[in-house]
Amino acid sequence: MSSQTTTESEISRLEQIQEFLDQDAWREAAQLLKKLQPAEIAHVLEALPLNQRQILWDLLDTAQDGETLMELTENVRNELIQNMDQEDIVAATEHMDVDDLADFIQELPHDVTREVMESLSEQDRRRLETVLSYPEDTAGGLMNTDPVTVRPEVTLDVVLRYLRQLGDKVPRDTDQLFVTNREDKYLGTLRLADLVTHDPQETVAEVMSLEVQPFNALTAAADVARRFEQYDLLSAPVVNEEGQLVGRITVDDVVDLIREEGEHHFMGSAGLSEDEDMFAPVMVSSKRRALWLGINLLTAFLASWVIGHFEATLDKIVALAVLMPIVASMGGVGGTQTLTLAIRGLALGQLSSKNAGYLLAKELAIALVNGILWAFVVGIIAGLWFNSTDIALVIAAAMMINLMAAAVAGALLPLALDRLGIDPALAGGVLLTTVTDVVGFLAFLGLATAFLL
Repeated sequence: MSSQTTTESEISRLEQIQEFLDQDAWREAAQLLKKLQPAEIAHVLEALPLNQRQILWDLLDTAQDGETLMELTENVRNELIQNMDQEDIVAATEHMDVDDLADFIQELPHDVTREVMESLSEQDRRRLETVLSYPEDTAGGLMNTDPVTVRPEVTLDVVLRYLRQLGDKVPRDTDQLFVTNREDKYLGTLRLADLVTHDPQETVAEVMSLEVQPFNALTAAADVARRFEQYDLLSAPVVNEEGQLVGRITVDDVVDLIREEGEHHFMGSAGLSEDEDMFAPVMVSSKRRALWLGINLLTAFLASWVIGHFEATLDKIVALAVLMPIVASMGGVGGTQTLTLAIRGLALGQLSSKNAGYLLAKELAIALVNGILWAFVVGIIAGLWFNSTDIALVIAAAMMINLMAAAVAGALLPLALDRLGIDPALAGGVLLTTVTDVVGFLAFLGLATAFLL
């Protein structure tokens, strides 16, 4: 199914449910919900205003609550949890995978967390505690503790009988089994395809693969996603410091991680959280956005302060006020292109202080080429517009200077912010705008003051 068809289908379901809610047709809405997957329900919930969202959530079958909650963004999930009884929250966790439960439980009040823990079996409690012992943004925090393990000395026939005995306890997304010794140390993998195509009398040791390298439980989540992408993995083992198998990571966890990272960078460029609720209360959204509006206001005052120093120049040559935004705008666009490239390089692990010099040199060369081209074009237009060769030369030179400064800022700001522990996706755009505005105005008005008065 194409993405367009999927989108049209989702919109159709959303409109249908909204129509049911508007008509107080609760039964019809509940029946439609039963036909939807958790991800589809989450999509509909996030697209509804707060009052209709709560009504629809109350209509949802209890058995669907847990998986649907994990498909929602954090802010929407927390808002729904606040209105749920403790018994309903505990019931929602009943069918959650351990990795999802580990994420979910950290958002709950302490008394609810204790009740959820007490509702688990001894085995599930130990598994959950294992995941919770690792930071959320590591392989250990991502993993599920349900890998099916086999010994290297047993035959494939024994493995097949073992799997039949496990039955429904075999995770539904299992594509390979993990081979461990008696100390639970990871040795390799046994693909299900190899299991069913080789002679049943062969041993696991004869058939198993050594290609899949395990993740250390403390490996950063970004590195996990990168390796899954590079090697087209469907699942991978996770080991502790002693090399013992402690869990597995599956591709669905990595897809969620990549999606969250993409939303983080997209929303971060506007100073918003990836979990921003489109229909959150006005005051809540206002508080979140006020900080970045305030920071932007400070940077705007800085640019205005620079312009104020050239008030006399602007009074004498009005044409400068007309042309001034062009210089800042061109620098802003050029710098944003470089900034985006650098932030992407950092996210993919392709940019570091080791190769930043090469990126800077390349971006400066691009700025030089584009600067010469567009400085010439703008210079010609400005010269003809105001019948002044001097103004043409000044704006051309200022544009060249600003594009070069934008290239430097766009390449180096993400690295500097990352080293300071500040997210480049959140702060990079605001700081870059400040640089291109201040340098652009300073260069243009400074040159005009020096050569035109």
